Amino acid sequence: MTSFTLTPEVLRHPDSYKWTLYPQEVLPLWVADMDFAPAPSIVAALKDRLEHGLGYHLLRGDPDLTRLLGARLEQQGVPPLPEGGMRFLPGVVPGLYAAVLGLTAPGDDVLSFTPIYPPFLSAIRDHGRTARTVPLLQGELGWDIDWAALEQAVTPATRLLMLCHPHNPTGRVWTREELAGLAAFALRHRLWVVSDELHADLSFQGPHTPFVTISPELEQRTLTVTGPCKAYNTAGLGIGAMYSHNLALLDRVTQASAGVMGHPSAMSVTMWRAALQDDGAWLAAVLDQLRQNRDRVTAWAATVPLLRYSPPEATYLAWLDLTRHPRAADMQAFLLSEAKVALNDGPPFGDGYQGFVRLNFATSPEILEEALTRIGRALAQE
Repeated sequence: MTSFTLTPEVLRHPDSYKWTLYPQEVLPLWVADMDFAPAPSIVAALKDRLEHGLGYHLLRGDPDLTRLLGARLEQQGVPPLPEGGMRFLPGVVPGLYAAVLGLTAPGDDVLSFTPIYPPFLSAIRDHGRTARTVPLLQGELGWDIDWAALEQAVTPATRLLMLCHPHNPTGRVWTREELAGLAAFALRHRLWVVSDELHADLSFQGPHTPFVTISPELEQRTLTVTGPCKAYNTAGLGIGAMYSHNLALLDRVTQASAGVMGHPSAMSVTMWRAALQDDGAWLAAVLDQLRQNRDRVTAWAATVPLLRYSPPEATYLAWLDLTRHPRAADMQAFLLSEAKVALNDGPPFGDGYQGFVRLNFATSPEILEEALTRIGRALAQE
């Protein structure tokens, strides 16, 4: 079990990017890692691994990790993967880049929804592809897919659909009906799909539905990327995996990044094995605390004039719409200066999101309460 009693003094250690980027008076609720200590079983496994040396490990894929992750995916409904259907990565973001490189060519169009985790957009643009972005619809009950805009965004040059499931930053968990609609869309337009399911274990809606489970036809056109770092708070131990039932698809992506991808470290492999073998008590406790924190943000947001917000169905990220506030044009900088709270700014998540900020509520209730109080006070000044 983990402790949720944390203080800035404990968290502000020199190895924390999150807690050292800004001055000491600033509460950092921005970059997506949690303030909670990792599961004791993971810490114990890492200590034990140090007793066995740190030479080269099984670089072509640890068989125990492959077996454990395969079993977890099958529990989620993923049909058994063929031999070689899982490849390990130094992280999920390299997998997004590799998918763009392997499944498209310079000048091709790539579809994705905005707002979106910024590396989706950089993976498209950094290598000369064209981002065809489809803004999600913001309604009173949350964020939804604009199906008409999605159809209008497709061009003869469109090759790839990049899906974030659960979605970062809105926290939407796409329903099976929505996933079926996306599957039909992808099949109709003969698109490849890369589905980022990094936040799958952080759903408040119940068991995760992998996109690839929607139809057998979809299996042959989909590459899924995943990893443990969000659910188990191990971002400092980079590792991820990409899997597909289509080995030729995996080979294309692997070859496109050959020699530059790198490989997971021995310690990251040990960490993920331990996470998959954990009894689940730590993660259950974390999810319970995150749910309480989410509900506190929801209650607070209802008291803040000019704020629009939909409670996330997954993740520990709150996407706050302050576009109607007088300081919308510099909202992130305003809150940093006046509230002494660091949040993620909206524009990197796509065009049209100035005035939005992303708040990471994976911290102690006390720190969260102080941050919300500061933000509310600052917003009321204008």
